[in-house]
Amino acid sequence: MVKTNFKSVDEYIAAQPKAAQGVLQLVRSSIRKAVPNAEESISYKIPTYKLRGDPVIYFAGWKQHYSLYPATNHIVATFKDDLAAYEVKKGTIRLPLSQPVPVKLIERIAKIRAKEVTERAKTKSAVPKKR
Repeated sequence: MVKTNFKSVDEYIAAQPKAAQGVLQLVRSSIRKAVPNAEESISYKIPTYKLRGDPVIYFAGWKQHYSLYPATNHIVATFKDDLAAYEVKKGTIRLPLSQPVPVKLIERIAKIRAKEVTERAKTKSAVPKKR
């Protein structure tokens, strides 16, 4: 049985097939570069990056591809042309393991997601609490 109770992103990546490990390390470094203050953890059994406890972006390795989550409507619209070459559906962006990692695209997606999360947190804190 494949291990699924990873304690760290290092452990998650090390458990992936050798062919995918380098790709996933590039994805990881792209996200970390784009959102350096994000807390790195495992959530839903996959690598997760959070700001002040709110999830910004997740990634996961699969047999033939790796995925980024969530592909919000705003992300899909903003990067429509860049994402045209990839499968995008149900909040997921699938990128083939066999193609070069689009590092700059991943960085831009992570930055926009961080901005979305930060703005949502500001909106939440600005709304007066009901008593």
